[in-house]
Amino acid sequence: MAFEKITEQPSQYRHLEKMSIASLLTNINKEDQVVPQAVAKAIPQIEKLVEVVSDKMLMGGRLFYIGAGTSGRLAVVDASECPPTYGVPYGLVVAVIAGGEKAITTAVEFAEDDREQGWKDLDVHGINEKDVVIGIAASGATPYVIGALDECRKRGIVTGSISCNPDTPISAAADFPIEVVVGPEFVTGSTRMKSGTAQKLVLNMISTSAMIQLGRVEDNKMVNMQLTNDKLVDRGTRMLMERIQLEDYEEAKALLLKYGSVKKAAESFA
Repeated sequence: MAFEKITEQPSQYRHLEKMSIASLLTNINKEDQVVPQAVAKAIPQIEKLVEVVSDKMLMGGRLFYIGAGTSGRLAVVDASECPPTYGVPYGLVVAVIAGGEKAITTAVEFAEDDREQGWKDLDVHGINEKDVVIGIAASGATPYVIGALDECRKRGIVTGSISCNPDTPISAAADFPIEVVVGPEFVTGSTRMKSGTAQKLVLNMISTSAMIQLGRVEDNKMVNMQLTNDKLVDRGTRMLMERIQLEDYEEAKALLLKYGSVKKAAESFA
């Protein structure tokens, strides 16, 4: 018996083309409000996955995301923001998207249907049993992702998944499945909407919690962030001033730029 693709069910709203702009926006917003409630229900599942991700990373492993389409693009966003935000090396959190880099901005036809390619794309990174792989698919049925998780399981690599339907094939393929069921989309089947929002929230929770467990946050501050623009230098300078009780902005800025992070600058001042 096939599982139920709630993400593909008809929208609860009809004749969208006849709605006023105000009605469109109000109804989209109304639907969006169910997303955090659905995520909250999945917290016990998310907690289990974060625990294993943190443990593996503390032992020297890496975190891999793998997805197609919107799911893959969301994975790329989350992975790419970890190094500048938390000062971790590039390659510690890796996103793999069906169709490769081209698929970040352009749809690659049928890339998500290749069941064998997902593992091939992971294998390029020398993935092994120290790592964790999280498959992301709103439908929960993407062959590219499921094939990759199946191969990971054969090789003793811990896996997780994020989907937006109940009892999905991707959940069956994962050691630590997460299902955030947000209901039919405002535009029927447009899973870049509520499903995409749910996936983004869960990815935020996973990577942020893991980075905190790795010691990349102190108090509530990003003390290891990379100083890649003036805004971040200013933020870092003010964080450093507060942390070491230094009132001179320019002195704190010079100290920050010398050592490259709030954490290292503060340690040098002690």
